[in-house]
Amino acid sequence: MEIPMAELQRNLKTIRLHGMSATLETRLVQASQGASFAEVFACLVQDEMDSRKSRLVETRFKASGLPERPTLTEFDWGFNPKLPKKEIYELVSCKFVRDGADALLIGSPGTGKSHIAKTAAHAAIQTGYKVVYREAHLFFEDLFESDQLRRRKKVTRLFSETDLLVIDDLFLRKNVPKQASDDLLEIILNRYASRKSTVLTSNRPLEDWGKLLADNAASSAIQDRLLHRGHLLKFEGRSYRLKQASVRLTENRQKVSG
Repeated sequence: MEIPMAELQRNLKTIRLHGMSATLETRLVQASQGASFAEVFACLVQDEMDSRKSRLVETRFKASGLPERPTLTEFDWGFNPKLPKKEIYELVSCKFVRDGADALLIGSPGTGKSHIAKTAAHAAIQTGYKVVYREAHLFFEDLFESDQLRRRKKVTRLFSETDLLVIDDLFLRKNVPKQASDDLLEIILNRYASRKSTVLTSNRPLEDWGKLLADNAASSAIQDRLLHRGHLLKFEGRSYRLKQASVRLTENRQKVSG
């Protein structure tokens, strides 16, 4: 008895074999061209595995809080030739996540710290790791709100147990919450104890952190844990944002004059 194609595809979806369902018609054509049953079946199984991996990556991306999917392809290395290129490639390779290491990206605004941190996070998701990305002010807001809503344990567990935590632009805002030093220290200590990787970016030098957190002891403890198994990457040079703004201004002037 010949089963209609549409019914076969519905049945595959019913038992959650969406990858097989999507490629079934193509694989049947492949079979009609002489491919063996074993060959076609192996292809269908691989299609299903690829589909599940793709869906898992997409699920983890949505859960991460990452706002974009950056890569190194569009990164302009020539604009700031002094950037730590070798260390950046190592970071994006995700070897540091496998090793349970950390990374501090420190430097002037606009020099590429956030782009590299997001790129490393995106690469980690594609590699199969669970990632949480937060801009620093949202990181502290999440912890504050969790206290108010009595969800502190859940949020602390999220930040403490994910394979990679990225906290972006620490001290970008002048005023940090009163509990910032305690909150950040708690998460860093938890992650240090379980050898979970953390990437933290800031445009403020390490020696300023104690004053900015209003807690020199907490600042020292945070830096000590992050640097013990971590890497300090210094970003120097001109601002990519100012460069892009200059290009846009020039283009607008040309349009007006044209």
